[in-house]
Amino acid sequence: MAVSMDDDVPLILTLDDSGSSASAPLDDLDREELPNENGGSYDVINDASSPAAGECCAQQSSARHNWEMNYQEAAIYLQEGENNDKFFTHPKNAKALAAYLFAHNHLFYLMELSTALLLLLLSLCEAPAVPMLRLGIFVHATLELFALIVVVFELSMKMRWLGFQTFIRHKRTMVKTCVLFVQFIEAIVVLVRQTSHVRITRALRCIFLVDCRYCGAVRRNLRQIFQSLPPFIDILLLLLFFMVIFAILGFYLFSPNHSDPYFNTLENSLVNLFVLLTTSNFPDVMMPSYARNPWSCVFFIVYLSIELYFIMNLLLAVVFDTFNDIEKRKFKSLLLHKRTAIQHAYRLLITKQRPSGISFKHFEGLLRFYKPRMCARERYLTFKALNQSNTPLVSLKDFYNFYEVVGLKWKAKRNREHWFDDLPRTAFLIFKGINILVNSRVFQYTMYTVVAVNGIWILVETFMLQGGNFFSRNVPWSYIVFLTIYGVELLLKTTGLGPVEYLSSGWNLFDFSVTLFAFLGLMALAFNMEPFYFIVVLRPLQLLRLFKLKKRYRNVLDTMFELFPRMARFSLLFHFSFFVLVSPTSTSTVADSYRWVNHTVGNKTVVEEGYYYLNNFDNILNSFVTLFELTVVNDWYIIMEGVTSQTTHWSRLYFMIFYIVTMVVMTIIVAFILDAFVFRMNYTRKNQDSEEDNGIVLEKEISKEEVVGIIELYKRSSAATETTQLQKLVLQMDKYGQMSTVFLGRRSRTKSDLSMKMYEEEIQEWYEEHSRKEESQTPLQEPAPASNSSLKPLSLRQRSQTVI
Repeated sequence: MAVSMDDDVPLILTLDDSGSSASAPLDDLDREELPNENGGSYDVINDASSPAAGECCAQQSSARHNWEMNYQEAAIYLQEGENNDKFFTHPKNAKALAAYLFAHNHLFYLMELSTALLLLLLSLCEAPAVPMLRLGIFVHATLELFALIVVVFELSMKMRWLGFQTFIRHKRTMVKTCVLFVQFIEAIVVLVRQTSHVRITRALRCIFLVDCRYCGAVRRNLRQIFQSLPPFIDILLLLLFFMVIFAILGFYLFSPNHSDPYFNTLENSLVNLFVLLTTSNFPDVMMPSYARNPWSCVFFIVYLSIELYFIMNLLLAVVFDTFNDIEKRKFKSLLLHKRTAIQHAYRLLITKQRPSGISFKHFEGLLRFYKPRMCARERYLTFKALNQSNTPLVSLKDFYNFYEVVGLKWKAKRNREHWFDDLPRTAFLIFKGINILVNSRVFQYTMYTVVAVNGIWILVETFMLQGGNFFSRNVPWSYIVFLTIYGVELLLKTTGLGPVEYLSSGWNLFDFSVTLFAFLGLMALAFNMEPFYFIVVLRPLQLLRLFKLKKRYRNVLDTMFELFPRMARFSLLFHFSFFVLVSPTSTSTVADSYRWVNHTVGNKTVVEEGYYYLNNFDNILNSFVTLFELTVVNDWYIIMEGVTSQTTHWSRLYFMIFYIVTMVVMTIIVAFILDAFVFRMNYTRKNQDSEEDNGIVLEKEISKEEVVGIIELYKRSSAATETTQLQKLVLQMDKYGQMSTVFLGRRSRTKSDLSMKMYEEEIQEWYEEHSRKEESQTPLQEPAPASNSSLKPLSLRQRSQTVI
């Protein structure tokens, strides 16, 4: 089979009519229908040495093999749409398919992640190392080489899957390859020389972690930062321009004052105005000139008004506007990418006999590859949830909802309203009363009042404590009283709602955790277990329950929980990179220069031990703390000057660049927070009646007749082992005399779901624009004779194809 194609177009081979239409249309259940398109050159579709049409069994076997190929390729397209993988990386032959499947499983992802983490954690063991974790040069260099060899294996599998030409066109992969080459050479040099040298390139190790499948959110954040840089740099250049102008002006105005060390040279003038931008040296930088001439304060007031209050806020406004536009364009791009992936998959799943939709048989074949762990019952419920027209086939319009429906978790809807409905009447009335009590507003607001009183009591109790031992040998009576109330509340809610319903709520799960920790704290106090006294400090967490009272507070907490993982991951990579850049310059003399501080007491000068010597870059852990202090920017110039005093003036560039990069990152993070919070608030205003907290819920009813039909279909396709749950469902229906059962599909609401609601009107315009673009890219061709014609895939560029 020879195939000629463009590298940036996914491969979909079409079978010639002359080689595939020898048999009459086949029955859907007993015999195989012919696919409209045959997916991928993963195997030879037609063998030239095979006999002509004549043996139905051989044709059914060949058609079944072709369908299996189509199912697998359709599943790959849908995975590419979900993961936002470009279609030019689609596997093109059998070898590429094997490599693709190997590189797209969780074991391979874990290997990638473990290797990247090992390379990062080596920073704890290499010089400058954490003393207790120091390893010999031979040991850490060998570990590094081992990890890099694993990365070579990962890239070789990726090249086997992508092909050489596509591999070198994939920018992120090429960057990773170049970094790997440099790291490999350096590791060999260290191993041969048996001594470490200055290795600034270690800062690039985080690229291996960023490239992992599990760090997709980090990659998206980095991409957004780079996309937001152009307008940011424009405003930043304006800020630096004014800084230089004021530095020159300050030098001419204040350098004649020999008692003013801040402007005696142009370099000092620039550095101190840069520090003044962070307000760390204000008003110290102004006081020498202010003491000589009070009118000199005008210079500093004008400078801070322009730089700090105007340009810095303008910077945030510009970045926020750009960020909003990027977020919207990103959502649009991903939405249309998923739509295109669904179109590719749809064309592989329809048949020549019935091109108007996908039958359950072929939909089930798709899900066997796309979600192998999904049971037969869930596959049918997913098919039924997609099939809004209630016909035997799923149309393309219905199939567009695939990603929204396939993630639903299905459970049979309980016939009874409460867990205690089948209990004797006396017990039923007791638990029904408890259920009404815990769902009443009086009970809820009573508990809020108890939590508020508990918080005030803790505040007063803490205020009255003195320094020293905070924990009495005797358990406070207030602790027992409030814990008893919380315990009774937990017991009432568990019995009134049922354990499953109680723990299904995030707030109830939080209440349970805090109450459990409070009980453990009580045990620690009662049995004098001092190492566990810290649990007692967690008591004020109960106060967070008060945030349930107001919708705005819940939106704040939701925004915080949504953004915290992203910010934490990116912050670790950011600080790691700057640690590696500065670690070669760190010396113990920097710490020694800050160890002793002179204090004047009366007429005497007393030398005392200071604390700034703890801010150093001696190892990665100290570096993280020091860099975080620099991020806060309070007195950061003291650390900068300490390093400068022991190295060179050029060391200031590192700290100044760090502040600029920090300013970029923090501005982006603020834009993240503003965008997430404003988006959620706008969504809440627009959808006042939405059940956002309950997630996505879909209800579907299936009859006994449908279930029996599905069981027969599986038996005919030699997959009777997958019908266990369906047979149990039939037995359950027979037991209770039911003719149908209702199932509920649930999943949590994602940012994509909220965006679909927010941009509902614009989405239709995007779809129309996308359709027009596809039509313009698909050239119209004259139909060829029936003997040579093939079904061309829609919305794809045509390519020469030969099927042997």
